[in-house]
Amino acid sequence: MGIGNALVDVLSHESDDFVEEHGLARGAMMLIDAERAEKLYAAMGPGTEISGGSAANSMVGIASFGGTAGFIGRVSDDQLGGVFGHDIRAAGVEFTSTAAATVAEGGAPTGRCLIIVTPDAQRTLNTFLGASAQLGPDDLDHDLVARAQVLFLEGYLWDEADAKEAFRRAARGAHDAGNRVAFTLSDGFCVERHRDEFLDLIEHDVDILFANEVEITSLYQVDDFEAALQNVQHHCEIAALTRSEKGAVILGRDEVHVIDAHPVARIVDTTGAGDLFAAGFLYGFTHGYDLGIAGRLGTMAAAEVISHLGARPETSLRELARPLLDD
Repeated sequence: MGIGNALVDVLSHESDDFVEEHGLARGAMMLIDAERAEKLYAAMGPGTEISGGSAANSMVGIASFGGTAGFIGRVSDDQLGGVFGHDIRAAGVEFTSTAAATVAEGGAPTGRCLIIVTPDAQRTLNTFLGASAQLGPDDLDHDLVARAQVLFLEGYLWDEADAKEAFRRAARGAHDAGNRVAFTLSDGFCVERHRDEFLDLIEHDVDILFANEVEITSLYQVDDFEAALQNVQHHCEIAALTRSEKGAVILGRDEVHVIDAHPVARIVDTTGAGDLFAAGFLYGFTHGYDLGIAGRLGTMAAAEVISHLGARPETSLRELARPLLDD
């Protein structure tokens, strides 16, 4: 069960000069306002529109494995909101959120993320949250939260006060139902904005933590990945940490698994790699596989999504995983 920003991604291949010319934070996510979004969109070349959002992508990944997933996020009653709702339901994810008011009715438009993909396949994200930023406690489906083995929350939610409160209430509801709470740090800049609150959250409210190498070293303000490992191992039940081409490290209370990166013939677009790693890991974890197998499912799903444009799988992850799960 995921809660996060409901966004439609607009992806465009651009040069390194484009990133520099427009003052973008290469390889990171920046929040932008409506005016900036319009100007950047106008400057981009032909784009591809694909439903996205970090936690939403992870839930779609779980459904592709054959798992059961739901998502809560806020969209507007506009064209992109309709696209988002159709796409996530068509992928097999339960999505019952009610659309917010349209712009004409005084609401905000559905959020979108303008993603610049450079020749090295790196992605630079520029996010206009729109209606997704209005997510609040009233949007929660408490029955859906209580039914989920794992509640999955994204760090991007921490940028808005109402979304933060929804996050806290959902986490309490999950724990009250005897379930686990998983959390992804989302982005290095996100960690810098909320470091102290994240540290407190991880120690007291999070059971499963997802982060990449940049995020986890930033969280603990250390230069060395090994030093970050020593810190995080004492803060939550499980930490699933990705290292790009170096694979991943999974830490349990009394076990460590070093997972090799899954082979990929050609890297096209790294958008969604962390989201799909989380999908694979959570599918494995909730279906009774050990942490090592769960980690391998994560790297396999990440490899699939970086082999094409967009942050959602184009091939059945269930079929790709069959040789591993049949061993």
